[in-house]
Amino acid sequence: MQKKKVIRETIEAIVVALILALTIRTFVIQAFKIPSSSMEPTLLIGDHILVNKFIYGIPVPFTDIKLVPFTKPERWDVVVFKFPVDKSKDYIKRVVAIEGETIEIKDKKILINGKDVADPYGVHRDPDIFTGEARHRDNFGPYTVPDNSIFVMGDNRDSSYDSRFWGIVKLEEIRGKAFIIYWSWNSNEHWMRFDRLTKWIR
Repeated sequence: MQKKKVIRETIEAIVVALILALTIRTFVIQAFKIPSSSMEPTLLIGDHILVNKFIYGIPVPFTDIKLVPFTKPERWDVVVFKFPVDKSKDYIKRVVAIEGETIEIKDKKILINGKDVADPYGVHRDPDIFTGEARHRDNFGPYTVPDNSIFVMGDNRDSSYDSRFWGIVKLEEIRGKAFIIYWSWNSNEHWMRFDRLTKWIR
């Protein structure tokens, strides 16, 4: 009898733990891994991050509905979202313009509502100015961001596939705000990046 009780209590504890983990992942925090260099130097390939899923609204499972939003995305927030072109994929970028703002890029410089904006996070590694089909990388707009939408770019400005090429992100497509690196692995050196552990994302 005692053995059956122990087994039952163990199973109950496992079930409760699984339910708790699923609840946290669905409503509170979710982990993601950085697969590309588009957010360098802020985020490196192999960084593992945590995302606050409820700050922009509590997600309703299996829908794009969000309840009780605490705040809306602000400029320079780093957000994870469903890629608008293929919603089975998650992307991470930085918010550069919010709803109602007019964004323009002139020779790599960002203008919001016609005024130069200091770009504290963007990095340009290619001095060339693109023309032709790829001109949107360095010269874009002007474009006014629609309601309930954001315009995003990667910090690695010259090597990022973002709103300059495929358009805006709707607020309902946002999964959450990235806030901390909890693990980082350098696959080239096969070693952990100790200096990046528990680093806050800004």
